[in-house]
Amino acid sequence: MYRQPVLSLLALLLITVTAMAEDWPRFRGPTGSGVAKSGTAIPSSWSPNANLAWKVEMPGPGASSPIIVGDKAFVTCYSGYGLDQANPGEIENLIRHLVCVDMRTGKILWQNDVKAALPEDPYSGVGVTAHGYASHTPVSDGKNIYAFFGKSGVHAYDLEGKKLWSAEVGNESDPNKWGSSSSPIVYENLVIVTASAESQAIIGLDKDTGKEVWRQEATGLDGMWGTPALVEIDDSRTDLVMCVSKELWGLDPADGNLLWHAGATGAENAYSSIILDGNRVFAVTGRGGGSVAVDAGGSGDISETNTVWTGGVSGSFASPVRHESKIYAVARGIVTVMDTETGDELERFRLKGGEQTGGRFGSLDYPSPIVVGDRLFYMNGSGQMYVFALGKKMEQLAVNKVTKEKEIFWGTPAVSNNKLVIRSSKNLYCVADKGEEVEPEPEGDSNREPGDEPGVGGGRPAGGSAFGGGRPSGGSRPGGGRSFDPMSMFNGLDADKDGKVTSAELAGNRMADRLKTLDKNGDDAISKEEYSTGISALFSRGGAGGSSRGGAGGGSRGGGGYGGKSQDNRPKRPQRPSMKK
Repeated sequence: MYRQPVLSLLALLLITVTAMAEDWPRFRGPTGSGVAKSGTAIPSSWSPNANLAWKVEMPGPGASSPIIVGDKAFVTCYSGYGLDQANPGEIENLIRHLVCVDMRTGKILWQNDVKAALPEDPYSGVGVTAHGYASHTPVSDGKNIYAFFGKSGVHAYDLEGKKLWSAEVGNESDPNKWGSSSSPIVYENLVIVTASAESQAIIGLDKDTGKEVWRQEATGLDGMWGTPALVEIDDSRTDLVMCVSKELWGLDPADGNLLWHAGATGAENAYSSIILDGNRVFAVTGRGGGSVAVDAGGSGDISETNTVWTGGVSGSFASPVRHESKIYAVARGIVTVMDTETGDELERFRLKGGEQTGGRFGSLDYPSPIVVGDRLFYMNGSGQMYVFALGKKMEQLAVNKVTKEKEIFWGTPAVSNNKLVIRSSKNLYCVADKGEEVEPEPEGDSNREPGDEPGVGGGRPAGGSAFGGGRPSGGSRPGGGRSFDPMSMFNGLDADKDGKVTSAELAGNRMADRLKTLDKNGDDAISKEEYSTGISALFSRGGAGGSSRGGAGGGSRGGGGYGGKSQDNRPKRPQRPSMKK
């Protein structure tokens, strides 16, 4: 007599588990891996006129990625200030937004606004101008949404938009005032926030109340813009693992204490997030840092005992993704395929035909690749989505765009229930298979060209310019792939061709504040000699800095990058979090 209710209950539980498995609840989906558990019916081809389920205008831009919970998508944006560098407006008008969209119709269900806490980093120079003020992807535990807005704090809402709590996590700035982008994650009853710029801290907040449960402060967080990952070591232990400047850290997510650390690569800045295979973690770092594989677990310095391999493949802002026994990393218009067991480079593709988005000096290619079934989807900053079949060899299937309008695409796409959600600086789009034919477009021949890009896969990045919105360009390089000539920049700035660059000629330039530091004699003009003498130091490998994905600024440890002013008034903090006793 109880058979039917029991079966009904089991069916309900199965439906619930299935629905949860379909969610994309955080940056780069479940576990932050960038791998979709479903979505095999997502088409390989679409256009503004085919297989586009819906499009909805957002209240402003943002570099965060969308997430999906059940039949709702969530994304953060900003407005009121910092939309135009030539005329940014009044910083007092800056507002962040959390927007909820119906996945079935594309209709905005609700929007919550958060007025900026001041002082905020200004929209000037080469940092915040490249990504804006909504760079952290929200996270959900299936019941609530948690959004991190930097100095404006962490804010919790239920799925219907009811405000639950707010918490402050710091109001400092990174040395170069480039902002932050590390996205929050959920662990058991905690929302874990990496407030690297705001307080050089990792903070655990009670997800029901917003009360601070633990805080670990460390100067080693400077230059970190990636998002941590939870690595299950065994049935009784989970480590919170992150890549920071030159190191990997493993923390106890229950209290934030450091369990272990390992030397990673030579990169001063950690732009991207780690990926994992069981308890093995992989990091592909930028600016010539290379790549590394480490077995998480143990205690203390595990560099010698747990490092599996180190490699020469460098990345940029996009986090890598793993599929079976291969790692796929995208940087500067190149897809590099690596062996998970050895770190060896197996294959390489050049993404030709990429459209620039970052102004005069390069593209801001922040989106990370994702894997759906046996296909890899990678979108550049212009919104061109490259689709590859994965197998023994990569095979390009299509290059798609959702719009012909000029929009910037900073966020990584989200996947749920056979739908692909893409955000731009203006709109949120949903791609689904509607059985519509896509008119063929020129594919922009993406071919293997070993050796065509100097140094790719060999431990040195392929010449991305440091001028692309404040960081190394993530896609097409200045001059269509040629090495950047710094003097061409001087000649371009010298509008009247009198052999010097004045403040008037720098007006409106996103790098004006940094370039003015080259004026050593104080005559309000930069001579060719001053420029040629100082430019290499201003953008040197050791002090240039950079940014991540999900996408925020950069800055080398110690505050030197781009000639930015160091915050000497920051409290003195240890290099690493407190060790677990």
